[in-house]
Amino acid sequence: MTRLPRTIRLDPSDKVVFAQAAEPGEWAVTGTFLFWGRAPDSLSRKEQIAFRSGFLGVASFGFSTLVTVQEARPDERAALVEHLAQQLVTHLGAPSLDAARPAAEEEVALAESLCSGHPLNTLLALHRRYDNGAIREQFRTLKPRDETAFSGSHLQGHDRAFHFVEEEVEDHVDIFSLRGSD
Repeated sequence: MTRLPRTIRLDPSDKVVFAQAAEPGEWAVTGTFLFWGRAPDSLSRKEQIAFRSGFLGVASFGFSTLVTVQEARPDERAALVEHLAQQLVTHLGAPSLDAARPAAEEEVALAESLCSGHPLNTLLALHRRYDNGAIREQFRTLKPRDETAFSGSHLQGHDRAFHFVEEEVEDHVDIFSLRGSD
């Protein structure tokens, strides 16, 4: 067995900050290749956020702020390489699966190297930046605690970063009627 990153969503913020959020539980890669050759000022606001802090979920081709280290069987790893190769053909115009497979293998190997040596359920976060035309990456790890304030099994030992409360809002609000008589 090897260790690979899986997307995790501790709160709904990824759905807001990324144009396309990865679904929780997807196998992930760093996805830095999506930004190669692109000028920083050419990125939209949401692309800038994805550049700065997003891992790429392979199934959705969406982004996740955090990933968790999980075990993967050899057949799951092989399927990840194939799925990523297909995504490179579909989304980035690679000429064929045969042409895309070596790049996909390299990306999965990098993801695997990020997870090696870390205990299961360790959270990984990344920070990318441009440095004199080159892309630099830094990775942080967050280790799970035995007990958390929320104790939710889906959190895998990590507390929530935020607590969101949904409220019912009227469909129509007349702002002018709220302004007072001044």
